[in-house]
Amino acid sequence: MPKMKTKSSAKKRFRVRPGGTVKRGQAFKRHILTKKSTKNKRHLRGAVNVHETNMGHMAQMLPFAGL
Repeated sequence: MPKMKTKSSAKKRFRVRPGGTVKRGQAFKRHILTKKSTKNKRHLRGAVNVHETNMGHMAQMLPFAGL
């Protein structure tokens, strides 16, 4: 059997919270900010949870996270 490995891209982008939810950064906030409104950029601040429909993919990418 080959070893199970964590996806390197996933471990850099996600953090598992104590309650079992996964924290992620907001998308669409990195570049081309001049055409986006101030209100839009303000709502993209902070971190949000990964949606429950994507938690199966998270469990595959982070096998040792206990999801």
